[in-house]
Amino acid sequence: MPAVNPENCLNATRQWVERFVVAHNVCPFAGREVERDSIEYRVLDGNDLEGALLELIETCRHLDETPTVETALLVFSSGLNDFDDYLDVLALAEALLVEQDYEGVYQLASFHPDYVFDGSDENDPANFTNRSPWPIWHVLREEGLERALAHYSNPEQIPERNIQRMHELGSEQLVQQLAALREQS
Repeated sequence: MPAVNPENCLNATRQWVERFVVAHNVCPFAGREVERDSIEYRVLDGNDLEGALLELIETCRHLDETPTVETALLVFSSGLNDFDDYLDVLALAEALLVEQDYEGVYQLASFHPDYVFDGSDENDPANFTNRSPWPIWHVLREEGLERALAHYSNPEQIPERNIQRMHELGSEQLVQQLAALREQS
């Protein structure tokens, strides 16, 4: 994927959150955060891994200091196009969170345009639960996640419900939706 204008990338990512994640209820907690405007969006350059990892820690510090921001999406507008490379860098990012004493405070959820669950066929619609227009690290407050899960009945059924919904929508429609978002940037 070629680099995109950072502002366009962020706008399209916001639309992905609203028109895909919230609209399809992929994350039943996202709608509340969109309404509260408590999601931080930042653009990273996947060609500058050191800078991206430093920005991850800076984002954690920002979340530490800003309790009104519940979560952050770190969007790679360039680089990390290869899913395996992305997973390698994600492992570095997770190790860095541990090293910086953020284990148990923040966790990373991962999204990528070519996301494929281990052992899954790449064309399985279930993969779209973690597909996004660009590679993304989603920095989640563990405390906020625990609070949300405590007030949600049967949270263990969320992944199964999402997989069923993705199968109902079908790969063709899901591919079109992501492509339309990428084209906006």
